Amino acid sequence: MARSKKHLGRYVDPRTDFGWKFYFGREDNKILLIEFLNSLFHGEKIISDLRYKPVEHDGDYEEMRRVVFDLHCIGSDGEVFIIEMQQLFQEFFKDRAVYYTSRLINKQLARGKKGSDYYLPEVYFIGILEFDMDRNGNSGISRVTECPYFYDVALCDKLTKEIFYDKLGYKMISLPLFNKQPEELKTVMDQWLYLLKHLSTMDRLPTFLDKRIFGLIFEIGEIGKLTEEELMSYEASLKHKRDAESVFNSAKKSGEALGHAKGLAEGKAKGLAEGKAKGLAEGKAKGLAEGLAEGERKKALETAKAFKEMGLPIADIAKGTGVSVEEVEKL
Repeated sequence: MARSKKHLGRYVDPRTDFGWKFYFGREDNKILLIEFLNSLFHGEKIISDLRYKPVEHDGDYEEMRRVVFDLHCIGSDGEVFIIEMQQLFQEFFKDRAVYYTSRLINKQLARGKKGSDYYLPEVYFIGILEFDMDRNGNSGISRVTECPYFYDVALCDKLTKEIFYDKLGYKMISLPLFNKQPEELKTVMDQWLYLLKHLSTMDRLPTFLDKRIFGLIFEIGEIGKLTEEELMSYEASLKHKRDAESVFNSAKKSGEALGHAKGLAEGKAKGLAEGKAKGLAEGKAKGLAEGLAEGERKKALETAKAFKEMGLPIADIAKGTGVSVEEVEKL
């Protein structure tokens, strides 16, 4: 088993499927998830307890899509939390987040229930993403903020910017956009994000992280403390993560290479077309200029010949028409 652990680092990586559920998905470690969520809400609400709920949900009808959450919890005040770790870029991730929350909201009212009571609990979607959600600029909105890595979304009035409905929220973290150094960590959320991003490369609890909050992670996360079964599961999860990243990066590079080749081909075609058009234009202009010059010369020669026939001095004819003395003499 020592051979297997050699290249795994000291601590379980929370950005793997195994690691995420190992730290945050177990009843005996739920204080970690409570602390993490409280850091994201930053006093907006205080979560004192959580109950883990089933993560698999079938549709009400056969044709409805089955959904599987990473984590699904109920807070002490009845609020609902969906917590997702997404490793690879997903084009319709926002659609997925809305769909997941909609499915849970739909489950809150019993089928066939009569009356006008539509009271609903709070529902929150928490997404930890290992990609830039708006990397292609699809949102059409420039996010000018001190925290470009944090999306704190709620239903609001677009004109007044006031919250329209405060019981549905989306909190997303784009880890690649979080680049703070230890001396820049000002909040508990900063410390959490730094830990998520760097834990797999650490060899001890650093002094700049609050030991009261993060001590448990370093205590339980040592790879050397995993059981044989846990180690096998972690290695498989880590391999899956690296393989998926490798396939994604290869596809990305192939796409970039294809785009580069297409760009070169289009550029060459455009250059040829522009060159041809320029050549035609220049040729036309040159021909016109030469034609005009030839016409002027012919006219000058005809005038010089007429002057010579009139008996005017050759020197005066050359001076008046611009034709050389030698050419006048030959006329």
